[in-house]
Amino acid sequence: MILTFALVLFSLMALLLMYAVRGKTSAVAKLDDLVGRTRPVDIDAFRNLIDPAEEDFLRENLPASEFRAIQRERLRAAVEYVSCTAHNAAILVRLGEAARVSPDPKIAEAGQQLLDSALRLRLYALLSMIRLYLGIALPGAHLSAGRLLDNYQHLSSLAGQLVFMQYPTRASRLPAIL
Repeated sequence: MILTFALVLFSLMALLLMYAVRGKTSAVAKLDDLVGRTRPVDIDAFRNLIDPAEEDFLRENLPASEFRAIQRERLRAAVEYVSCTAHNAAILVRLGEAARVSPDPKIAEAGQQLLDSALRLRLYALLSMIRLYLGIALPGAHLSAGRLLDNYQHLSSLAGQLVFMQYPTRASRLPAIL
């Protein structure tokens, strides 16, 4: 009886996680569908917010109470960036899903790679949000979302490759969208 209850509970949690990772956006089949639906991410500002060296500098040069207040604000801003990356990844999941059913095998393969990478980024973003919220609650803890940024840049690169295969003359628009 306990095993059955545990399996049902585990299954429900797995379904909830899958729903959270996949996102709840509508279909995205082409580049024009991305316009106005994504949230641009300032990579340099995000990198500065999660840079451990910057955190160490602030910790060493500010009084403890002031450091904690500033660190909380920095982490709240980082949470917003993580939210934007997760949102964009959910949209790119849909683009990858549409591309993987293409009759062109190269586009289908690129779509599958984009889909896999976007799903991983969504999952990593959820974990990063937990870490950042813990950092807000405990501003002295060293918690980072640095790998998320690298994964987001890789995802953007995969999206650029796919869009270039499908729309070579309009692919230059993608960096401004993401």
